[in-house]
Amino acid sequence: MKIPLCKPSISSNEINLVTKTLKSNWLTHGPYNYKFEELFNTKFNTKYSIAMNSCTSALECAIKSLGVKGEIIIPSFTWVSTANAVLNCGSKPVFADVDFNTRNIDLKNIIKSVTKKTVAIIVVHFAGLPCDMSKISNFCKKKKIKIIEDSAETLGAKAINNYTGTFGIGCFSFFPTKNITTTEGGMLTTNDKKVYDYVKKLIAHGIDKSIKSNFWHREAVLPGHNFRMPNHLAAMGYLQLKKIKKFNKARNKIANLYNSNLSKITSKIKIPYIPKGFTHSFQMYTITVEAKIRNKLLNYLKRNDIEASAHFDPPLHLQKYLKKFNKKKLTVTEKLSKQIITLPIFPDMTKKEVTYVTDTISRFYKDNN
Repeated sequence: MKIPLCKPSISSNEINLVTKTLKSNWLTHGPYNYKFEELFNTKFNTKYSIAMNSCTSALECAIKSLGVKGEIIIPSFTWVSTANAVLNCGSKPVFADVDFNTRNIDLKNIIKSVTKKTVAIIVVHFAGLPCDMSKISNFCKKKKIKIIEDSAETLGAKAINNYTGTFGIGCFSFFPTKNITTTEGGMLTTNDKKVYDYVKKLIAHGIDKSIKSNFWHREAVLPGHNFRMPNHLAAMGYLQLKKIKKFNKARNKIANLYNSNLSKITSKIKIPYIPKGFTHSFQMYTITVEAKIRNKLLNYLKRNDIEASAHFDPPLHLQKYLKKFNKKKLTVTEKLSKQIITLPIFPDMTKKEVTYVTDTISRFYKDNN
C-alpha cells in the first residue's frame, strides 16, 4: 500500500468550473477573484481579502505595507519563505525559539528577541494550531509592533474564538498540501483600508485604477509586482473554500484516529497538543519521537511506501545563507527539528490507510526494542 504525504481533494465540480472559466476566455484576474475574496471575508470575519499568486507574495506585500524597514522577529522553526520575504523587502530577520509542545512562537521568546530596531513580528501558526494571539497581540499593541500572521497552515483554525488572519495582516497559502488548494495561490487579509488599497496597487504593477482620464489610461504610482491570481484558479478556490469545514472536520477525524492508535504503541511517541480554547485545522499531523531513532523511523516508513517527512529540519537559523542573522542558540527549535515527524494526512485518507501507517510504526518499535 502506498500512502502519499498529502493529496488534494478536487471534485468534478471544480474541474467543470475551471473548464467553464477557461472557455470564457477571461484568463487573468476577474469575476471569480471577487467571489472568492468576498466568501473569504464572510467565512473568516475579515473586512478585506486579496487573492494572489502565493502566500510568499502575500508576506512580501504585508511587509511592504508597513512602510518601514528594520528587524522583523520570526520563528526559526518554519519554511524558508518567511525569512525570504523579510530579506527580499530589505529588512533583517531575527530568529526566535518556539514552544516544544505547540511548535509555535510564544510571548516569552518574542520578548527575548525585541530590540529598539524591531518593527514587526511574523507569527507562524504551525501545522494548523494557532499561536496564543491574545498574549502576543496585547504585548505588540503596547510596544507598537506590527503583527503579520503567516497563516499558510491554519485556514479555518481559531485562537480563543477568533480565526487566524484577523489579529494582524493575514497571509494564507493554497498550495496543494494545504487545507484548500488553487494549485498555486495565496490570500492576504486585513481590516485596514489603507493596507488593502496599497496592496491592491502593489500586486498589479503599482497601477492606481482611480487615476483614469480615459479608458486606456494606466498610471503606476509605485514599483509594483505581478502577484495576481488568475480567474480560473480563483474559481477553483471559491468552490474549495465552500468545503473548508468539511475538509477540516475530516482532518480532525483522521488526527483523532492517529492519536488513538499511536498512544497504544509507546509513551515515547508524543502526539499533537491542543491548548484549551484553540481549534486545530491539521494541515499537517506531526509527532515527536526520540532523536536517536527519528531518522531510522523516517527511512523505515519510506521503505514501506509511506511518505513521511520532517517539518522543519534544518531550522532556518542553521541554514547556511541565514546563519549570519543569528548569534544565539535556539535550544527548543534545534531539539524539535531532530525529533519531529510529519505523517500523511489529507481529507480523503481512509481508516485503512491510517491503520497501515500506525501498524508500520508499531512494527518498527517492536523490531527496535
